[in-house]
Amino acid sequence: MDYQMIAWIVVLIIAVVVEIITLGLSSIWFAGGALIALIVAAFHGPIWLQILCFAVVSIVLLLFTRPIAVKYFNKDRVRTNAESIVGRQAIVLSEVNNLKGEGQVSVGGQEWSARSTDDAQVLDEGSVVEVVAISGVKLICKPVKEQSSPAAQA
Repeated sequence: MDYQMIAWIVVLIIAVVVEIITLGLSSIWFAGGALIALIVAAFHGPIWLQILCFAVVSIVLLLFTRPIAVKYFNKDRVRTNAESIVGRQAIVLSEVNNLKGEGQVSVGGQEWSARSTDDAQVLDEGSVVEVVAISGVKLICKPVKEQSSPAAQA
């Protein structure tokens, strides 16, 4: 086995390992190109032909099969940044009352339906709350405990 074949095997392995680690359909296309270049090297093709085959096959796979693969690979995946809201503070826009099933808060300029962590507790309009969880499309909130300032104690 000559050094060119070993080099393409190394490229192939690296591309597959990166794909396994990332699972983002980012390097599998280059593994296909490396495989074709390895076959050309096995038949003692010149290095320029190996590199050309690698580049052409990688680009063709990337351009023509990636959109199809992404469509089926991410079919059931719901992308959301809602989890980043947990732990943030929100302002109550309309009274949050679990018994009545109503209430809205604003977080980062976005309005959300909201519920309190305690069914018996009503969160008044204009109060500041903390988002502790997300249930469906509703934010679960608790009141933020007001810290007494030194001026208020004097």
